[in-house]
Amino acid sequence: MTKIDWDPKTKEFLQKIEKEIARRIFRKVDVEIRANVIHYLEPLVGRSDKKIRIGDYRLFVTYESKTDNLIIHAIRHRRDAYNN
Repeated sequence: MTKIDWDPKTKEFLQKIEKEIARRIFRKVDVEIRANVIHYLEPLVGRSDKKIRIGDYRLFVTYESKTDNLIIHAIRHRRDAYNN
């Protein structure tokens, strides 16, 4: 089964948003995405990392297929996700 690593910044973000939305994101990652990571990964143009969409939120991740490890670097609302 896929190992999930949460960056400390992502945990802080989840604590700041509405609790039900945070639970939904966590459950989706822990149950569905962990079971079939490749299905959810979407490439980002001009970048090596990938994104995963969960409702109005985007998870920016790196997936290491050799070790079956998903690293979640950031979570952003879609309105803010692609602004630099």
